[in-house]
Amino acid sequence: MRAIRFPFLAALMVLLTFSLSSCDAVGTIFKAGAWTGIIGVFLVVVLLWFVITRIRR
Repeated sequence: MRAIRFPFLAALMVLLTFSLSSCDAVGTIFKAGAWTGIIGVFLVVVLLWFVITRIRR
């Protein structure tokens, strides 16, 4: 099961990387408002912190 899961997730990440450009994402965030951008950045930082602490255990 894991042998099939990794290539699927890798392909999904590559697809998302090419389908979402950073300029569009930033433009959309700031169209919605500065607070949405601030909250979005905060949530991404917390998510990264959580993932890194789980990997180090």
